[in-house]
Amino acid sequence: MTLITRIAHDVQLMLRRPPRQQYAAICYRKRKKQQDIEVLLVTSRDTGRWVIPKGWPMQGKKSHAVAEREAWEEAGVKGKAEREPFGTFRYPKGMDSGLKITCQVQVHLLEVKDMSKDFPEKASRRLEWVNCEEAAARVQEPELKVLFHKLQQIAKNDGLGSGKPLNS
Repeated sequence: MTLITRIAHDVQLMLRRPPRQQYAAICYRKRKKQQDIEVLLVTSRDTGRWVIPKGWPMQGKKSHAVAEREAWEEAGVKGKAEREPFGTFRYPKGMDSGLKITCQVQVHLLEVKDMSKDFPEKASRRLEWVNCEEAAARVQEPELKVLFHKLQQIAKNDGLGSGKPLNS
């Protein structure tokens, strides 16, 4: 295949394939002294950009369970992800072949109950707790920015004292 033929073929594949599905967690914790929340951002392994824990579907696991598992593997976070999705976003994922594919990411909220100092991807990621406004400024995906703004509004309006999940 010539280079031009291969590029044309790759473009055709990108345009006709439906987005690949991934699942993610917005990991949050309530700040003790203030009526506010913080969210956890992690760096991606390949580019070092700020993202949330996410991954591919896993055989026999529901989407919220995949989000919990990814939060553990990528950030050492333990907690229960809400069963109902909080929202979705899309992004172009670079594959090892150099091809970029569109991924649609279903996002679940996960209230962090515990964090481990040792977790599978500790050596390849940085973690940082930030407020929702800062998280929205750091991530690149426009639809993910919107989810952080939405979460900030819900947390502010809910007062976080109700004991109910933020997503309800």
